[in-house]
Amino acid sequence: MMRNIVVGSRESKLAVTQTKWVIEQLKNRGVENEFTIKYISTKGDRNQQVALSKVGGQGIFSDDIEQALENKEIDFAVHSLKDLPLELDEKFTIAAIPEREDHRDAFIGRNNVSLKELPVGAVIGTSSARRVAQIKALYPSIQTNWIRGPVDSRLKQLEEGKFDGIILAVAGLKRLGLEQVITDYLPVEQFTPAAGQGALAIECRSDDKEVIELLRKINNPDAEKSILTERSFIYELDKEDKAPIGAYAHVQGDQITLYTSVASMDGETVLTYKAEGNSVDQVVQDAVSHLKELGAEKLITEAKMELDKE
Repeated sequence: MMRNIVVGSRESKLAVTQTKWVIEQLKNRGVENEFTIKYISTKGDRNQQVALSKVGGQGIFSDDIEQALENKEIDFAVHSLKDLPLELDEKFTIAAIPEREDHRDAFIGRNNVSLKELPVGAVIGTSSARRVAQIKALYPSIQTNWIRGPVDSRLKQLEEGKFDGIILAVAGLKRLGLEQVITDYLPVEQFTPAAGQGALAIECRSDDKEVIELLRKINNPDAEKSILTERSFIYELDKEDKAPIGAYAHVQGDQITLYTSVASMDGETVLTYKAEGNSVDQVVQDAVSHLKELGAEKLITEAKMELDKE
């Protein structure tokens, strides 16, 4: 009898859309198993009254899901890759990274006012230390306030006038069919995204050979290589993945182009570097050593101290 596969997903509209998309991709590759979705509430979903940095670091969107994997309540889980800690417990593996959606950040202005046209003192909503630093670096006269909750709730808060603009990942908006709300696509050179932005990670138990084999059918080698590059780069600089660091690797054939940024929390210092090469290690080491020469370690230490104080 063919195994019924239980897929773990967070309950947000975006998470469910992503999970259904993965199931559809598997079916398109000829997988005939039946799939059932099991919804799991995570610490990050249950605590939306405080800024992300306060909820409790890595794993706030994945620990509960991994617990369900370990208990064999689910067979695999679909994550937004940037929600996964840099180091996984060896009981689990990322079995597939499907084709990546758009990696960029999007600015959504109230009444479609662009970022460049915002008046002095305008308020932008974001829950990311990286985005706060990048905004302050380019637009020192703009204020930022943290915003939490699913995409539709953030858009509603914008409409209600709580913010003059918000920054979200382009990928999530595209997956939800909301691309029309985007005012500006933010350039990767100035708004280097979070490592893994726009990519999905499909996680399962390391010893579940049958599920791993099924999931490999939808793995995209270029996406996998770009994610490995980005996550290795972050890991070299900040294993806790807390500081305002951006990383985006573009893979074309054998060539890897890695865009990186490290910022101070006030945005007064932003270090950027673009590394190119054809091996993950070479590109990562090139970027890390250049940024360290420019003083990245001091910025990262100071940023983390500030985040811990808040």
